Amino acid sequence: MTGWQEPPSGIQTHLGYELTAWERDFARVELPLAPHVMNRQGLPHGGIHATLLDTAMGFAGCYTGDPDRRQMALTLSLTVNFLGQAQGDRLIVEAHRTGGGKSTYFAEATVRDETGTAVATGTGVFRYRRSG
Repeated sequence: MTGWQEPPSGIQTHLGYELTAWERDFARVELPLAPHVMNRQGLPHGGIHATLLDTAMGFAGCYTGDPDRRQMALTLSLTVNFLGQAQGDRLIVEAHRTGGGKSTYFAEATVRDETGTAVATGTGVFRYRRSG
C-alpha cells in the first residue's frame, strides 16, 4: 500500500473494508462481500456503495504524508449513481480529489467489482476540519 495505514475505525472493523492505497489526491478502498453487507436480493446493499464512496473520497482529500499530522474532513454533500450489479466477490473503490481550496474540496469515485464492472459512481463535497 502507498501511504501509511491508520488504525481502523469502528465502521471499518464492522464492515470489513480495507484502505489498500492512499496518497496525495487518491485513495482505494476494498471490501470482500459477505452476508452482512447484502440486501434482501442477495446483492450488496446500496448503503454499502454509498459508505465506500464516502470513505474513499474522504481519504482522497486528507492525505498529508505525515502520520503525526492527520487531516480530517466532514462530508457536506454526497451523490451516488447506481450503474449495475456486482458480479464478483469484492468491491473496489478508487477515489480522486478533483479540486477545492483551504476549507473545502471536491472528489469523485467509482465502485467496481474485481472483474472491472462499474457498479456505482459518486461525487462529494467535503470540509476540512481544523486540527485540535
